[in-house]
Amino acid sequence: MLTYEMPILLRIMSRSETAATLKRTAEAIFETGGFIRNIENLGSGSLPYKTSSHGTVHKKGSHFLLRFHCPPTRLEQLSESVTRDVDVVRHRVYKEREPSSFECTLHEEVLPPAYRKDVAAMLEEGQRNKKKSFSKPFKYNTGLDYYPFQK
Repeated sequence: MLTYEMPILLRIMSRSETAATLKRTAEAIFETGGFIRNIENLGSGSLPYKTSSHGTVHKKGSHFLLRFHCPPTRLEQLSESVTRDVDVVRHRVYKEREPSSFECTLHEEVLPPAYRKDVAAMLEEGQRNKKKSFSKPFKYNTGLDYYPFQK
């Protein structure tokens, strides 16, 4: 099964109502054959713009992020059941990307710039570009043998 992230925007409610809404959302995930890895509270606050949902205009909301595993064939059913919930203002489901592996180059980053390989490569490229003249001398297209405006 793949890992997904679902950011959810809930309307402003009491703590117990918010917990009940999250429980309903978790049950919807469980019904589709998925299981939850993490629920993260991202806080409450004003929305950047007014959002209407289920016939109500919302200016404030509570943000949550759910990380879960679910079969890809059941995502549409999950999204439909979360959309029907009156307390959920907005939600999306994103496939979580695997973290990219990178090579730690701390020993190179600590060196002074003159001794770094990437800085030396940039200097060489600058020297090559300096030899090439990309700029042409400006030509006055007035047809006169002098420049009529003051310099």
